[in-house]
This record gives sequence, C-alpha cells and structure tokens, in this order.
Amino acid sequence: MTQHSPATTAAPSQSQGHYWPPFKPRTLTLPQTGIMHNLRVSAERYPDKVALWHYGRELTYRELHDQATRLAGHLAAQGVGKGDRVALWMQNSPAWVIGAFAAWQLGAVVVPLAPMLQAREFGFFLQDAGIRVGVVGAELYEKAKQAGLQHAVVANVMRGTDAGAAGVPLPEGLDVEAAPQDGDVTLEDALQADPAPAADVSSDDLCVMPYTSGTTGLPKGCMHTHRSVQANVFGAGVWVDGNLEDVFLAALPYFHVTGFVNSLLTGLTNGARIVIMSRWDRDVARTLIREQGVTLWTNTPTMVIDMMASPNFDPADLRSLRNVTGGGASLPASVGQKLLDATGILFLEGYGLSETMAQSHSNPKGRQKLQCLGVPLFNVDSRIIDLDTGQELPAGQIGEIVIRGPQVMQGYWNRPEATAEAFMDIDGQPFFRSGDLGYMDEEGYFFFTDRLKRMVNVSGMKVWPAEVENKLHAHPAVQEACVISVPDERSGERARALIVLKPGATATGEDIEKWAREQMASYKVPRDYEFVDSLPRSPTGKVAWRPLQEAARAAMASG
Repeated sequence: MTQHSPATTAAPSQSQGHYWPPFKPRTLTLPQTGIMHNLRVSAERYPDKVALWHYGRELTYRELHDQATRLAGHLAAQGVGKGDRVALWMQNSPAWVIGAFAAWQLGAVVVPLAPMLQAREFGFFLQDAGIRVGVVGAELYEKAKQAGLQHAVVANVMRGTDAGAAGVPLPEGLDVEAAPQDGDVTLEDALQADPAPAADVSSDDLCVMPYTSGTTGLPKGCMHTHRSVQANVFGAGVWVDGNLEDVFLAALPYFHVTGFVNSLLTGLTNGARIVIMSRWDRDVARTLIREQGVTLWTNTPTMVIDMMASPNFDPADLRSLRNVTGGGASLPASVGQKLLDATGILFLEGYGLSETMAQSHSNPKGRQKLQCLGVPLFNVDSRIIDLDTGQELPAGQIGEIVIRGPQVMQGYWNRPEATAEAFMDIDGQPFFRSGDLGYMDEEGYFFFTDRLKRMVNVSGMKVWPAEVENKLHAHPAVQEACVISVPDERSGERARALIVLKPGATATGEDIEKWAREQMASYKVPRDYEFVDSLPRSPTGKVAWRPLQEAARAAMASG
C-alpha cells in the first residue's frame, strides 16, 4: 500500500479567491479525532434527539450509537480490527449508517459499494480491497455469497418502516427477509452482541475507501484518512451555516462521496436530523421536504430537473429549504433560472471528485454563478495548469484543474504507479491532477470546459468507457466496441456504444443491452447502440474515440 501525503492546509494561489463570503474564515482548524468521535459527541449531547428518519422509522442519537457499538462487537468477534476493510453494500438506510459507524468504532476502513453492482463486479472489490466481512442488503445477499464474501451481516433495509406513518409509498423490492447461511447472521442478531470498546484512532488512520476508475477500466480505491473526511464534513457545515436544528434530505446514495459527506456525516456531526430516502422518487422527495421541514438538500441536477417536471410539482412544497446544493454535473442555466423564479432558491453548485472526498470548490451563497464550479473552499489551493509546460495560467485561459488541500486522498490502494501519475509537484508541494479542463474567471470562480479523462457522467455517476468496452467485448456477437459520451436532457450524459459485429454474427441493440444488464451495474449499460463496419484508429493503433464523440455530439446539436 503506497500512501501520498499532501499537506493538511494550503494557502490559496495569488491569482484566485478575489471573492470570498464576508465573515467566513479562509481556513479551518480540523479535528484530530476520528469520525466515530463525531457520533459519540452528538449522542452524548442530544441522546433523545432523532438522528435518522426512514419512512416512518425513527432512530435517536443514543440508539444509533448503541447499535453501532453493538454491531462493532459482532464484527470484532469475526476478527475485524483496525485497518481491516469492511464492505457496505446496500441502499440508503439506518442499517448503512449503523454499519459504517460500527466499522469506525473498531478503526476499520469502510468500503462503500453501489447496490447496482452484479456479483462478479462485487467480487472484484472483495479481492482488490481484501474484504472478508460486509454488511449487505438482504436483496443482495445471494449475489454477495456468489461473489465470495466470507461473512455477511444481512440487513432488511426496510425493517421498521411504515408507509402509513411515513405518509409516502415505500420503495419496492427492498423489504426482503433472507435466511443467512454458513455462519452469516441477520443485523438484528448481530445487534445482540456486547458493545465493542472504541479503538485508538487518529486523524491519520484510514477511514473510507470509495472506488473510482480510469482509462484502464480497473477500479481504484481512493484512500481517505479520517482527516481528509473531516475536512469536508466540517467544511460543508461551515459553508452552508449548518446548525443542530437542520433537517437534511438524504436522496443521494451514501456509496457516493457527496451523499456520504453532505447528506449524512455533516448532519450527524452537527446534531441535525437526517431524512433518508432509499430510492429516488420525485414526488416522495417533494412530499418529504414539505412534511419533514427539510432545510438542506444536496442533490444532482437530474433530481431537480425530474422534480420540476412532475405534474404534481408545487413550488410551495420547497418553502422550508434554506439551501439547495449539488454537483456531479452542471445544472442547465434555464432550469436554474426556472427554479429561482418559481421558488426563490438559487441553486448552489459545487465540484469535487472521489479523490477529494466530495467538494473542493463551491459557489458562495448570494454570489452563485450558474454552470460554475465555484471558488476553492477552505484550505484549498486550486490552479489552472498549462498541459504542456505545467505552468499556472492566468484568468480566462483553459488548462487542467489541479487541487491541493486537506480533503485530497492519500493515494490509490495498492497502485503506486497510478498514485504517482495522479499528482504533480508545484513549488515543492503535491497537487492532485483532476483530469478536468477548465478556466478561472477574474473573480476567482472556476468553470469546467472538457475532460482529459474518458468518462460518461450519468446523473452524477461516473461511467468509465474502457470498463464498459471490456464487458461488451465478451458478448459472443461483438468483435469490437467503442463507448462514447453524448448529451442527455434527463441525466446530463448517457453512454453510446459503437459496435463492430463478428463476421456472420447478428445482434440488435436490444439484444446487447439485455445481455449487458446481466454483466454490469445498470447505470453503466449504454442506452444507445450504433452498428458500424469498423472503428477509426490513431497512428498508434488505438481506437480514436474522441473524433467519434465529437461527431456524435455535433450531429445531435444540429438536430
């Protein structure tokens, strides 16, 4: 395991930060404690306050802390200790939260994984991260066993929910009871264990390892310490003026860094109440905002577009909201203006990556710019760098966005070469290379223009073309595949596959899509299929994907 050690604080470059919200500090002093300490403090301060609300079920801070330490006792009995990786594979739920804090009680490392994964994809993460133990949703238990998970704590994520008390319909397909086998246990049985004592955890210990991918198609674990997570947990709270009476709507998935930080950890650290959605439903979200008095909602632009497109949309339902923040893709200016006109809410867009544990930039409230990444946040030094010379570029010129700050990862798990490639030295300091092209305006706001990396951004979820192509090449009729990104009004972007069939083979786009849904997570599956005789090549023999993508986008733009 190779670790990279960026500095914990950073002074902004002289060319940026011309605008900063009045009365906000430029830097934050970060805690030297672990994430479990945050929950322990909130439980001691507000033991009877509701921490989690989940379709009518309520869990107080005392109950949440007690259940997390009891699950930790069970995990410890399975040999889980400091530094061990623990998988969380389920939909948003109290069980997800309990599982995460149980791991941190032991000093273990949380590996959050998307419930949409197929068994073979889940198996890769088990092997790559060396995972023996996981907390999994009952509806995923069979896949987890197929993938080789040695010990599973199996959770019916909808246990205790009540549609009548919730006032909204429950998501389908999640109220599942499983019969654990081979020594596996239900979450309820695991919670009978005696509480485990807290491990000696410092801010420099590994905390969470979200996976990202890249041009090779092999996912890579982003090593985050408790310090890098705390940087954004506390930074997000200060940025939105959070307080203990806030109510968060957790509509983003917790396996995604933005949902994990901005819709869970920040709220629990402040003693707020988290209203959890296990699956997105625009009318359920609208009802919960109104009925639960939600004050803070972090989302993707896709969710905003979807909610406002509902025939039941009523701007009055959003009256309680103080801030609507989001990222993953730019909110179209026309939609942002429509939201502002209807509700008085100016969408607050941010920017970040798995490697930066969610936000590194955000728009200041009251000075937002639509389709803008915002300004570098507390302790962050971000610059625009010339691709050829590595020199910092002045305002208005396009280059690569690079970032130095306390929320930047330590490196990629067991991938020292990829870690070295991801960082560059500027003035003796390590900066993370985002792989995104952009520019900075005269006021210090950053704007995205294009990507250096091949990636399709589907509603904020990263789809890496090389990974999808590798899967498509296994189809018996496919000789070659090239996956490109094209615009989509609903999801921002979608994947399109250009397919060369084997001589004499026949297949339709529907055939390949149906097959692909059994091979990979649904959000990765291309929605468009175009059959071609051949694919263009670069002088080195690689498929020239960029001209294909540019041509497809130009054709769509011209109608």
